[in-house]
Amino acid sequence: MIEFKHVSFSYDSRREQEGIHGRDDLRDINLTVAEGECVLLCGKSGCGKTTMTRLVNGLVPNFYPGKLTGEVLLDGRSVPEMPMYETASLVGSVFQNPRTQFFNVDTDSEIAFGVENQALPGEQIEDRVAASAKDLEIENLRGRNIFSLSGGEKQKIAFASVYAMNPRVYLLDEPSSNLDMETIDALRAHLKMLKSQGKTILIVEHRLYYLMGIADRIIVFDEGQIKKIYSAGEFLTLTDEERRAMGLRATDLQKETPDVIAGKEGETRLEMKGVSLFYRKTPVIENINVKISQGEVIALVGKNGAGKTTFSRAFCGLHKGIKGDYLWDGRGISPKKRQKISYMVMQDVNYELFAESVEAECSFGIKNPDADLVAETMDALELTPFAEQHPGTLSGGQKQRVAVAVGQVCQKELIVFDEPTSGLDYESMTRVAEIIRSLSKQGKIIFVVTHDYEFLCRTCSRMLVLSDGEISRDFKCRADRREEMRQLFFSAVGKKDM
Repeated sequence: MIEFKHVSFSYDSRREQEGIHGRDDLRDINLTVAEGECVLLCGKSGCGKTTMTRLVNGLVPNFYPGKLTGEVLLDGRSVPEMPMYETASLVGSVFQNPRTQFFNVDTDSEIAFGVENQALPGEQIEDRVAASAKDLEIENLRGRNIFSLSGGEKQKIAFASVYAMNPRVYLLDEPSSNLDMETIDALRAHLKMLKSQGKTILIVEHRLYYLMGIADRIIVFDEGQIKKIYSAGEFLTLTDEERRAMGLRATDLQKETPDVIAGKEGETRLEMKGVSLFYRKTPVIENINVKISQGEVIALVGKNGAGKTTFSRAFCGLHKGIKGDYLWDGRGISPKKRQKISYMVMQDVNYELFAESVEAECSFGIKNPDADLVAETMDALELTPFAEQHPGTLSGGQKQRVAVAVGQVCQKELIVFDEPTSGLDYESMTRVAEIIRSLSKQGKIIFVVTHDYEFLCRTCSRMLVLSDGEISRDFKCRADRREEMRQLFFSAVGKKDM
């Protein structure tokens, strides 16, 4: 079905700028993927996984120019020589950031877009849209404005637009990076459905646990080369140490245990008294009464729509619909003052990257930035090699690390991380965890909005569960309460099977 024969590729810009092999280039790849096979491509960020998918859908070298040697074959035909419309009829791609593949402003038109380009009759197009929405259980998203959707909902629409075209090959690039665990369960079910239909699937992922039992082979990349190919059974025999050494994340969340010491209750630094939050006069969360000590790292968990981001924005003085009082060191603090002492790393970091280089971004808008701290933070997050590179040219995981770096450098008293592990491999995740723990030791108050249990176990000492318009649980994360913590977390985020 898909064949790579002694394939090497290097991007033009990389060769011109560095004259050497780049992190996401490929070297001497030999691989055959059989029809109906599900293959997981994994490895550290920048090892060439996404480039592999671009070779299959023809984006390399047709859209991303560079030097290509060897052969990439689809049903025995050379992909670079195939007309793009033929490749598009056989191969469907779901990108990591679904916004980059949208062409319409409403959901029905977006789902229909690919089918329309196949020149099918109008009635068939309508049938395809309806059938796709039904099969993928997203009928509630029909007729919606694309811009009003959440990140997870946009990912569902992107998937549906490909599904409607009924391709033989599916390419998915980190499809879980912006999804909560309930939606990841739905994605897992969709992948099972595609396998039952005999579709060929190549999936690039850092979150591995939900693909166990679905992927037929796991291919580990390292610096542009295939390091190891495992069968599904062989992969599960790896020890945690062996897997982590390859930069790979957990395969079984049940084994994760909190390793953060909760610590003693300190003097209250921040307090919410009788706070209620509203969106267009509709209550989101009501009657919040919470006391927070210096240095606490607090996880905000709950299903999509529970109000986690609204809760965070209100802390940072960025939300207007508020009743009740915020107190800092026992005194009332206005939204404007909360803005001055806080910083928020957004889920979609593209909205907060402004500078012309990574190094400039790390101190952008900060008065008298500490140059040594900037250098140390960039080094800690492995950003130094990209210092002169424009942030817009980075991968999703690299952009995420830049935003985290700014959170460290700005030296605010209150820092919110909204899904900071989107698109991060194991190594990058642990580096971000170390940054957050360092901030905690400095006495900063940190909130982490997350659906990532593996990350929560490495960073958070406390968990606030948001559900049914209130804080339903306030839980101390401790190793001796790990079973209760696990049950509470999975219940909060809507995970069906444990």
